[in-house]
Amino acid sequence: MTRQPPLHACRLFDDGGCETFGDPDLMFPWWSVTKTAIAICALRLAEQGRLDLDAHMPDQPFTLHQLLTHRAGLPDYGSLPAYHAAVRADEEPWPRDALVEAALAQGRLFAPGQGWRYSNVGYLLAREWIEAVAGQGLGDLVRAQIAGPLGLDSVVLAQTRGQFARTAWPEARRYHPGWVYHGCLIGTARDAARMMQGLFAGQLLRAESLSRMRETLRLGDALPGRPWTAHGYATGLMSGRVGAAGRAIGHSGAGPFSVNAVYHFPDLPRPVTVASFTDGHDEGVAEREAVRLAVSG
Repeated sequence: MTRQPPLHACRLFDDGGCETFGDPDLMFPWWSVTKTAIAICALRLAEQGRLDLDAHMPDQPFTLHQLLTHRAGLPDYGSLPAYHAAVRADEEPWPRDALVEAALAQGRLFAPGQGWRYSNVGYLLAREWIEAVAGQGLGDLVRAQIAGPLGLDSVVLAQTRGQFARTAWPEARRYHPGWVYHGCLIGTARDAARMMQGLFAGQLLRAESLSRMRETLRLGDALPGRPWTAHGYATGLMSGRVGAAGRAIGHSGAGPFSVNAVYHFPDLPRPVTVASFTDGHDEGVAEREAVRLAVSG
C-alpha cells in the first residue's frame, strides 16, 4: 500500500476565504521559497532608490537581476557530492569562502544573460549584495520589508540548530540551516501563503515592480512526475501552467527531509493562493497537493 504523506497546508482565496489543513501553529522550513523573499526585498530596495537591479556587481560581469533570475551563468553547489555527504554526516556548514570556491571551481556555465541554470550560489551572492546595500542582515530585511507590512508573526530566518529544531519535522533536529547558504526562512503554512498572496495583491510592490518580477523566461513544457504542463522562471518565482488550473506562480522548495510548494493560481473562477508542506524528497508531491487544493476550492 502506498504511504500517504502528511499534509499541512493553507489556502487563501482572493475574496477573503481562508482554510488550514493540519495544525495551523506548526513551523516549517520554507527552503527555496526564501528566494521569493530575497527577490521581494531586492525589488523593494530598488523602489526606495537604494539599489539598481541592472547594475553590475563590483568586479563581476553579471547584474543583480541576472542573479535573481538564474541567468548569471553560475554553477550550483548542489552538484557537489562532497556537499551532500557533509550534510548527511550532520557536519557543521563549511565556511562561506570554501563553499563558494568549491562551487565556482566547476566553471562558469555561460555568459551572463545568455542562458539559464538554477544556482543557489547566485542567490547567496544576491543576498550578500542586498545586505551590503541595506546595511542589514537578511532576517532584519525580511522583517522590515515583508513580515512587518503583512503582519507575518511566525517568520524567522533560521540561523542555529535550535531555531531549526522548532520546525515540525523530527529530522530538523539533525540539520544546521547554515547549509542553505542563501538563507532558510521558517514559518507557518499560513504565513507562507500570506506572503505570496500579499505579493500578488499588490501589498508589497508597486504595479511596475510586480510586473517586472513576473516577467518569465519559458524553459519548457511538462516536467516528469510534476504537475507542470509549461514551466519557466521569473524573478524569484517559478511560473508556468498546471493543466486545467491554468497559471501557477510562486515557488517550490526541497531539503534533505521535506518539500513544499507555495503558489498563486490567478486563472481559477475563485483565485487562490496555496501553501503545501509535506515530508520526503519529491517536490512534485507538494506541488500536486497545492494544485489539488486550488481546484477543489
